[in-house]
Amino acid sequence: MSTTFPRAGRGKPGYNVDQVEAFLAEARVAYDSDPTTATMVADDIRRTAFSMQKGGYSTQHVDAALERLEDAFAARERDRALQGAGNEEWYREARQTAQVILNRLDREKGHRFQRTSILTEGYSVADVDKFAAKLTRYFQDGYALTVDDVRTAVFRPQRGGYREAQVDIVLDSVVDVMLAVR
Repeated sequence: MSTTFPRAGRGKPGYNVDQVEAFLAEARVAYDSDPTTATMVADDIRRTAFSMQKGGYSTQHVDAALERLEDAFAARERDRALQGAGNEEWYREARQTAQVILNRLDREKGHRFQRTSILTEGYSVADVDKFAAKLTRYFQDGYALTVDDVRTAVFRPQRGGYREAQVDIVLDSVVDVMLAVR
């Protein structure tokens, strides 16, 4: 019986144990391999999802481990890129990505992202716009915001709200920039 992570509470759903173990084994091999032939990158870790099962691994513990793993892969990728392109090129690319994000966030409130139909739920426009203001202050004024703040941002559902996929892509890009300049 594996004890890599604590189990979800009795009768409660958690992440599928076999899937988590298989992913961690694959990540271990990828991290230990030559970085020039990487089969896994930080972005792959961020987009990983597992099925749920009763008595599976605690989602909180697995998610925290995945965040640390993503950070480790991102640091390795950044170090490798800095060796190849140099500091100036690396930070230039990060600034360009940050500017693209800011261009999106500078749109008028209520119009920053596509909206779902009135019959479909999306993210609360007010919640996303409020968080967008924090992100803008982070990029423009150095407002204190952490990668975890972005990763754990939660928005209420709203009929006719912002399209979740668009918001999530921007948040992923914010994480990429934050990890790039750490």
